[in-house]
Amino acid sequence: MGAAIQFFITFEALIIKKQRKGMKQIILIFTAILFATGATFAQDNKAVIAADETSFDFGNIQEDNGSVTHTFVIKNDGDAPLVLTRVIASCGCTTPDWTKEPIEPGGTGDIKIAYNPKGRPGSFAKTISVYSNGKSGSFVLTIRGDVQ
Repeated sequence: MGAAIQFFITFEALIIKKQRKGMKQIILIFTAILFATGATFAQDNKAVIAADETSFDFGNIQEDNGSVTHTFVIKNDGDAPLVLTRVIASCGCTTPDWTKEPIEPGGTGDIKIAYNPKGRPGSFAKTISVYSNGKSGSFVLTIRGDVQ
């Protein structure tokens, strides 16, 4: 009878050991899935502001002809929507108008700049600071020309 009890105790120990091994495998698989999922969510999806042209020269313009305009095309080279939050010109003679809707990844938006030359003869160079979620600090555009 003692041998039978010893057999059942040994058999039960083997079953528990196999269950623990199986449980370890389940925990290992669960942990691997958790890390894989976490790595996917941990990727930083960011918007990236870009433009093929960041400077424009109007050349010679006539003061009497009034305001001149140029449109900069802004691209989102990131993988999250780009939001242009503020666009600020360096002086009151320059007026920006920009895309207010989010720019999807791979998409484009516009920043239209109007310069009023009235009472400002001579050379000019103006900067336009673009603030967005696509760059810390500002993304700078420039216009220049010569008022006749």
